Amino acid sequence: MAGLIGIGSGLLDLLAYVPESFLDRVPGRKGGMELVDHPELRRILEALPRPPERRPGGSAANTVVAAARLGLHAGFVTMIGSDPEGDAYRDGMAAAGVDTRSFKRTGEATPTGCCLSLITPDSQRTMRTFLGASAELRPVHIGEEDFAGYDLAHLEGYLLFNPDLMMHVLDRARRAGCRISLDLSAPEVVAGARELLPDLLDEFVDVVFANEDEGAEFCGSKHEDEALNALARHCEIAALKLGARGALIRRGPNETVEARALPVEAVDSTGAGDYWAAGFLYGLLSGWDLGRAAALGARLGAEVVQVTGAHLPDQTWDALACSLPGVRRERA
Repeated sequence: MAGLIGIGSGLLDLLAYVPESFLDRVPGRKGGMELVDHPELRRILEALPRPPERRPGGSAANTVVAAARLGLHAGFVTMIGSDPEGDAYRDGMAAAGVDTRSFKRTGEATPTGCCLSLITPDSQRTMRTFLGASAELRPVHIGEEDFAGYDLAHLEGYLLFNPDLMMHVLDRARRAGCRISLDLSAPEVVAGARELLPDLLDEFVDVVFANEDEGAEFCGSKHEDEALNALARHCEIAALKLGARGALIRRGPNETVEARALPVEAVDSTGAGDYWAAGFLYGLLSGWDLGRAAALGARLGAEVVQVTGAHLPDQTWDALACSLPGVRRERA
């Protein structure tokens, strides 16, 4: 079976349901992701109406977990703290079937990072992230050996906050013979990497994922076709995720697929794009056509928005294995 390795931030997800008015106390735009230091994170946590739920997370990590639960050989490269939270994070990933041998650990002074998702009644999430130990991942920690045995390396756009690390990861993944997929992760990421992104996509990336806001930030237009065209000029495959309206996927100049989303009652959009990417990449690595791969992405995305956080119960994975031919699932 094909293998997928993710590279990104190993973060504990802190999931908090809040009224719309709570966002007035949180600097920054609604619906995006912004980095905060530990004191600012603590200030927001102390103001919450109730304590948040805590679960292992991170953008690329979510994709890797879903891929592993579908049966792919899946691994993850990240930096966690030498603390109980780091142990819990590693153990949770291993329990999901993810190979954790490429996990790195900091000294005791730096805690494991976390991402606070503020979930408003419209099911939209506003993320404030303390990178913690994950910010200490450096080029020296990553070598070609981390990518051995994998066919595709999946990177989260948040790595672009450290351009030297991003370029090193891309280079080592290519040297190891991996294809590369990149999720742009947030419009703030795209804005900050505007000058670097086109060349990086041209030279290294085979598959790029973006949502509406990220696509608009990349091309300077809110027109979906213009965003898809702009991304597809730089990569073999471009996928523009449109939330409840589905997705647009383009391969080369002539192949475009419109993929429908499944109508469900959304509870929390945390992990929806990450799971969509997992389903699509599973299909791609299995040799499926774009439409079939996107349909699996849509199914996974629809399932995860019906639960809090980015973790599906065993019975859901069992149902997926039974209802989708070609998908096998190994119980964690």
